[in-house]
Amino acid sequence: MFANWLRENNVAAGILTFIRIWLGYNWMVAGWHKMTGAGFDATGYLKNAVANPVKGPDGNMVYGWYVSFLENFALPNIELFNFIVPVGEFLVGLGLILGCLTTAAIFFGLLMNFSFFLAGTVSHNPTDIFFGFIILFAGYNAGRYGLDHWVIPYIRKTFFKKKAATK
Repeated sequence: MFANWLRENNVAAGILTFIRIWLGYNWMVAGWHKMTGAGFDATGYLKNAVANPVKGPDGNMVYGWYVSFLENFALPNIELFNFIVPVGEFLVGLGLILGCLTTAAIFFGLLMNFSFFLAGTVSHNPTDIFFGFIILFAGYNAGRYGLDHWVIPYIRKTFFKKKAATK
C-alpha cells in the first residue's frame, strides 16, 4: 500500500520533489566547489582510505576488496577520478534538481555515497543514502514534477516502442 502511494500518488510526488531538490542542491554544490575551487585532488583522500581502511570489531579490514580497488585502480588513474568525482557530483545534483533522468541520477549518487562510505567517510552519507533509496524506489514519481514528465514518455516512445514493433 505504501509502495503504491510512493510510486503513484500526486502528494507523494510533491513530497519527493522537495526531497529531490534538497539532495540535488547538496550534490550540485559539492561538485561545483570541487570544479571551481583551488583544484580538486582526491589523491590524499584515497591514500588515507588505503592506509586507514574500515576495520571491524576484531581489528581486521572489512572491505579489503575496496581497498584493493583504490590501491590498484583508483590511485593509478587519479586524473580520471579527479575529473569524474566533481563532474559526477555536479551532474547528479543537476539531474535531481531538474527532475531529469531522476532514477539514473540518484543511482549514480548512491553509487558515490557507497564509495565514500566504503572508504570510511560517514559524514552525511547515511542521510543521503536513506533519502536516495526513497527516491530510487519511487521511480518515475520522484521526477513527475520535473523534466521527467516529458523526458521519460519521449524515451519510452522513441526507444522502446520501436523495439517492440520489430519483434
